[in-house]
Amino acid sequence: MRLFSTPQLNPASETGWRRRWFDIIHRRDTRPSRNFDLLLVYAIVASVLVVMFDSVQHIHAAWASWFYVVEWGFTLLFTAEYVLRLLVVRRPLRYALSIWGVIDLLAILPTYISLLLPGAQSLLVVRALRILRVFRILKLTRYIEESGILMQALWRSRRKILLFLSMVITIAIIAGSLMYVIEGPSHGFSSIPASMYWAVVTMATVGFGDIVPQTTLGRFVTSVLILIGYSIIAVPTGIYTAELANGMRRAEAWRRRDDRGCIVCGHEGHEQEARYCNRCGHELPEPLEP
Repeated sequence: MRLFSTPQLNPASETGWRRRWFDIIHRRDTRPSRNFDLLLVYAIVASVLVVMFDSVQHIHAAWASWFYVVEWGFTLLFTAEYVLRLLVVRRPLRYALSIWGVIDLLAILPTYISLLLPGAQSLLVVRALRILRVFRILKLTRYIEESGILMQALWRSRRKILLFLSMVITIAIIAGSLMYVIEGPSHGFSSIPASMYWAVVTMATVGFGDIVPQTTLGRFVTSVLILIGYSIIAVPTGIYTAELANGMRRAEAWRRRDDRGCIVCGHEGHEQEARYCNRCGHELPEPLEP
C-alpha cells in the first residue's frame, strides 16, 4: 500500500552520503540505524512531555524561557530529520504527501508558524499551535512494527467504515428531523442540526441529558433510536477486527518465508516448508541449516 510503503533510494545516490543516510534513516537492522531510531524516540517523548508541562500555568511561569529554548532545539532536530528524509528518497514530493511525511511536517510546522503570529491579539492561536505539537507522538508509530499492521488494517477497511458512517449520518438526519417536528424548540430541539446532535448522542448511548424529549411520541422515537444504537455500535469494531486478523495472518505468513530462489525462474519468497516453486513448479534447493 502506497501510503505506508518504504521510501525508495534516489538512484543517483547508490553510493556516498545519501546512501549512508538512507540506510541509517530507513533501515532497522544496523547499529547506526537503531541508534538513530532510539534518539528520535527519546526526542519525541521528551518534546511531548515539554508541551504537556508547558500547559501547566505555574510551571510555565517558572520555566517559560527554558521551555522556549528546549522547544526550538527539538524543532531544529526534527527539521533536520525531515529535510534528510526528503533528500535521500527518490521522490521527495511523494514522501512529503504520504502519511509519514504529513506527520513529520506537523511535528515542526506549529513552532515556525508561531513566529509569524506575535502579539496579544493572537495568543489563543499561538497556544493552539503549541498544543498541536503533541502530534509528534504520532511519529512513534514509525518505530513500532505492529503499528504498521494496525494502520494498514484501518486503511483496508476504510470503505466499509465510510459506508457505515454514511448510514449513521442518514439515521441521525431522519431521527433529528422527526424529533424537531415532534418536540420542537420549546423542548430544546431548536433546529435540525441540534436534533441531529441529540440523535448521535442517543445512538452512542452516552446520554448527556442536555436535550431530553418530553412527549410520549418523542420518548418512543428515543427508545427505538437507543435500540438501533446498540445494534450498530459494534459494526465498525467487527469490520476493523476482521481486517486486522487478515493482516496479522499475512504478516505471519511473510515472516515464515525464506529467501530460497528457484534455479529456473528465480522466484523467491517461498514458505519454509515448500519443496517446489509456487510459480513454475520446479524443485527448490534444500534450505540451509540454521
